[in-house]
Amino acid sequence: MKTHSRSRAVRTPGGLSVRLDPRALTVVVLLLVAAGAAGVALIGTGDAKIPAADVLRTLAGNGTAYQDFIVNELRLPRVLVGLLVGACLGLGGALFQSISRNPLGSPDVLGLSQGSTAGALVVIVLLSGSASQVTVGALAGGLATGLAVYLLAWKQGVHGYRMVLVGIGVNAVMTAVNGYLLTKADLVDAARAVVWMTGSLNGRDWEQVWPLLALCAVLVPLVLVNARGLRMMEMGDDISNALGVRVQWVRLLFMVSAVLLTAAATAAAGPVSFVALTAPQLARRLTRSPGPNLVPSLCMGATLLVAADWASQRAFGADQLPVGVVTGVLGGVYLLWLLVTERRAGRI
Repeated sequence: MKTHSRSRAVRTPGGLSVRLDPRALTVVVLLLVAAGAAGVALIGTGDAKIPAADVLRTLAGNGTAYQDFIVNELRLPRVLVGLLVGACLGLGGALFQSISRNPLGSPDVLGLSQGSTAGALVVIVLLSGSASQVTVGALAGGLATGLAVYLLAWKQGVHGYRMVLVGIGVNAVMTAVNGYLLTKADLVDAARAVVWMTGSLNGRDWEQVWPLLALCAVLVPLVLVNARGLRMMEMGDDISNALGVRVQWVRLLFMVSAVLLTAAATAAAGPVSFVALTAPQLARRLTRSPGPNLVPSLCMGATLLVAADWASQRAFGADQLPVGVVTGVLGGVYLLWLLVTERRAGRI
């Protein structure tokens, strides 16, 4: 396997060998700083504006009772949900793109976002369910769609190119299903569904933070510990098998992890588009490092989503847009640029 010339292996006291790239590490640190700065700015944004210094003081426990209520009870949960959703989408997108070995292999293209939307619409339109039930429906819809894509793409194993093609077909089917469900909804449920389908962080509280945090606490270490197999799979299934990698088992592990991350993010904030597509590609261009770039993609996703949420509140004057609108516009432009680049390179 070809390794990056600047990377070096560091062995921990427990015997675990970790490959470090100084440039990638610098990118991760800068992205974390940017995400933190955007989060502080977002907490201070709103009808009751709070200076950044007061936000930091309040987060440290030294604010007034008024500031403590605004910061810790109203705005901090929204920012944390944004960071966690962005991290889940960034990591999930990096996993899908590595599994498929295709820059278009993301939840937006493979139909998982539309599948989660279908699950939520079933609860909203047919069952008139509560917000918590909509979350469960979105999670179930994403998992069912991921399972369908995997089974339909299976033919003596799952090939990345075949998975992308199957995902595009499933995405089209689920889009049609979602349109049908909207036509069957009454006016109130349809309006509620459209708001959810846009992708928004409005009204998010601690009830959305804790499930996402628990999921990340389990899946992120699991994915990173097994990342070596994912890197080796980028050389091809035959070589990976020859080197002792259980290719189908590793692919299934990362596929399930990516589906869970994506479905949980969609359940928490709605189908926020294009973050999972753009974050891994931007991270790869910044680090200039081979391999899946899992940690940089995670940090890039968190930074993109919080920055987009800040822009949705500040960049359009008195009009506050859902964050999904901003990511959709920016991601659509990026997708067009990516398609043109891939076509010029002769890859599509």
